[in-house]
Amino acid sequence: MDKTKILVVDDHAMMRDGIRALLGLYDDIEIVGEASEGKEAIEKACELDPDVVIMDIAMPGMDGLEATRRITKKNPKTRVLILTQHENREYILSAVKAGTAGFIPKKALGSELVSAIRAVRKGESFLYPSATAALIGHYRGKDEADEPYERLTAREREILKLIADGHTSREITNILFISLKTVLTHRTKMMEKLDLHNRTELIKYALRKGLVDVNT
Repeated sequence: MDKTKILVVDDHAMMRDGIRALLGLYDDIEIVGEASEGKEAIEKACELDPDVVIMDIAMPGMDGLEATRRITKKNPKTRVLILTQHENREYILSAVKAGTAGFIPKKALGSELVSAIRAVRKGESFLYPSATAALIGHYRGKDEADEPYERLTAREREILKLIADGHTSREITNILFISLKTVLTHRTKMMEKLDLHNRTELIKYALRKGLVDVNT
């Protein structure tokens, strides 16, 4: 088999450097590019056509879940492997629904990451034990029947992430190049879907979902 081409997506340069150093030890794996946020990841995935994208989720701007959706839609042959520090059940289920081929936490061993890469390259799925437990719990009916986050549009998710990152509505207009009225409309619809009532509740929800990297 040819070398597995890897695109590494993480907003922390030190994390990307660590992954590059680790994977450089394996002759069957080659890192062909890096990205620090979702939109850049989509562009690099189209440009470089990697076999596997190692994707963080909590990043500035477009998060890894939305980037995963778009990458897998544009190129179904590219497999996305989520590598994150978050392991709550909501987060894992959202990642699976987004189209990820594998889920592995950053606490895992380097050898486990390599095993995950090789598995998804072959068309298999790779789930760390915590992710497997989450899915079992879900199909046993222990999870909510309808996850509100899945009802949000891509734009509403972007705005939720930006609000959680501390941006005001006016700042969001400049970041997304949309009007203040449009931002407020999206925010109102988002709060209705999530049954939340103010900015503080939105931020707390985003933290529970793992959309904010508290270590940044």
